[in-house]
Amino acid sequence: MGMAVVKTFAGQGVTAPEVSVEIHLANGLPAFQLVGMAETSVKEARERVRSALINSGFDFPAKRITVNLAPADIPKYGGRFDLPIAVGILAASGYITDTSLLNIAFVGELALNGEIKPVSGLIPVVMAAANEDTPLIYPGDNDIEAALVSHATRYPAFDLLSVYEHLSGHKKLSKGQSFTPLKQPKQTTGWDDIIGQAQAKRALTIAASGAHNLLMVGPPGTGKSLLASRMLSLLPPLNEEEALEVAAIHSVKGERLDVEQFLTRHMRSPHHTSSAVALTGGGSHPVPGEISLAHHGILFLDELPEFGRKALDVLREPLETGDVHLSRASGSATYPANFQLVAAMNPSPTGDIDDNRLTPQQQLNYLNRLSGPLLDRIDIQVEVPRLPDYDLPEAANKPNDSLFDTHQAVVKARATQIARQGKPNGALSAGELATMCLLQPEDLRFLQAAAKQLNLSMRVFHRTLKVARTIADLQGKDTVGRAHIAEALGYRALDNLIKQLSAN
Repeated sequence: MGMAVVKTFAGQGVTAPEVSVEIHLANGLPAFQLVGMAETSVKEARERVRSALINSGFDFPAKRITVNLAPADIPKYGGRFDLPIAVGILAASGYITDTSLLNIAFVGELALNGEIKPVSGLIPVVMAAANEDTPLIYPGDNDIEAALVSHATRYPAFDLLSVYEHLSGHKKLSKGQSFTPLKQPKQTTGWDDIIGQAQAKRALTIAASGAHNLLMVGPPGTGKSLLASRMLSLLPPLNEEEALEVAAIHSVKGERLDVEQFLTRHMRSPHHTSSAVALTGGGSHPVPGEISLAHHGILFLDELPEFGRKALDVLREPLETGDVHLSRASGSATYPANFQLVAAMNPSPTGDIDDNRLTPQQQLNYLNRLSGPLLDRIDIQVEVPRLPDYDLPEAANKPNDSLFDTHQAVVKARATQIARQGKPNGALSAGELATMCLLQPEDLRFLQAAAKQLNLSMRVFHRTLKVARTIADLQGKDTVGRAHIAEALGYRALDNLIKQLSAN
């Protein structure tokens, strides 16, 4: 009778709970039984492991083999358990001493010839192993991805035989390669090809500085999408902790990251035909959607009213909480979704607000595709009008025009916010606003009177104050004044348009 226990990690959202692979070899008719809430792809490991062991030069034991994946209440799926199962069978058969398996973890899918194939969701596994100070043996093709977790003890392997030689002491595996992220991503675009639109550029700067949600409203061809594409160039780079969170989400999704852009924020631009599941994530085994892939970055929704009402309304909770919880029959998962919403839309179905072919009610019906609660969660609404004259952009004096100076101002303002409150202004709670804004009594009365006249909801009232706090930060002011409040109140373009149409 042989027994062995091997450590590995399952996948559950962006976490990787530890799993013990228990192998028991008993006398009796040859059989392979796998238990422990394993789905079909895991149970198929018996055929992959059998062929991999035989083609690697080992004898497959002609015994009754029982494999238990504990704890049994964690769902297991995918091929990541092949390697620990194979190592456990080698240990239970006497090829490997039990002491060589102490304090070491394995993850990897096996090919029939014994090669170790890459797996998705490796970064959470490497992070979990590093937190437990456990060396990890994993697929060599995942080495670039695993190197992002710089504090982990890692041993990439390309085949089962090399893992056996490492554990038996014949030939040690080399440690994984090191990785040093670029501290400052390159900026390649500027303002030079965007004519005019000074107010929209100002709104974009404020939104980037305070991590505020932004909606641009204007006719086709006025530069809304072009302006949105400049947002990434304005934002400060990720720190390594934030970048690792983003990398973990992309790893679970199975998307390969460009490691040279490790600290660069991501912009996701789903098409307006995307469903609610595509945005939030889901599937039989819940995987992250677009809002999670935009974590610490930008979710850009062009032609906002063309998205389904249901698809847009699922954004409301993540915009408040910064995460999304997915529940399915096979299990549940929580993914971070702390994204910045940037959206663009036309003011009417035909594109122009002053189109004589439409009645005010038709235009209002189009705008009412967006729910009031969703609009309340958008801090800045800015008009992007059609320019009065046809003109060509002038050549920029330097490669990035004034965008570099704007980026530096954004970085400085964001750093001020982090030093003061530990987060951007857009994430401030209502209870923190009085302490952080330091309003004079007369300025507060001005804001209250304006909010009453404009019939602002309490949520919009608070968000307006957050925008005013960001405007003050851009000017280097410790307190929020009346001029900052007045400018913030001016960024409600769509609300004003809806009121104007409703009055007609």
